Amino acid sequence: MSSSQTNSTENFHSFIVKDSHNADYPLSQMKDHVTLVVNVASKCGFTPQYKGLEALYREYKDQGFTILGFPCNQFGAQEPGSNEEIQQFCQLNYDITFPVLAKVDVNGVNAAPVYQWMKASAPGILGTEAIKWNFTKFLIGKNGQVLNRYAPQTDPKEISQEIQQALKA
Repeated sequence: MSSSQTNSTENFHSFIVKDSHNADYPLSQMKDHVTLVVNVASKCGFTPQYKGLEALYREYKDQGFTILGFPCNQFGAQEPGSNEEIQQFCQLNYDITFPVLAKVDVNGVNAAPVYQWMKASAPGILGTEAIKWNFTKFLIGKNGQVLNRYAPQTDPKEISQEIQQALKA
């Protein structure tokens, strides 16, 4: 699927990304799950959100919810490590058990196709599509459509009620 396609049949589950070992990670495995997608970084002022994200994941994972972290180094070079270093950081500092995938670009010509699609599906403030900073979040419904986009400063616990509603849908 070319990154320039904007096919109306596309949804979140149409994409294949890379896991932290650079192996294919088909997002079709998230079908019938509610998924929170977050561009993460280890050296950001919002990095402590990992704690809240992990709490959400542990609370709802048995109900068909998951979180996918996409490390990104495009904002203040706040994710400089390798995929292996990122995994170690997440495990040692926050005991992260949700998938943290391979590092991606979320903006620009090299933006991951799934991010191009999510940004087009749920533009930010004033209709801008660009991701403004680390820890921008997208809530994806069971059907693979974007339900909402959240600013970096949105605390993960503030999304809890919408996650519950999406799980019931």
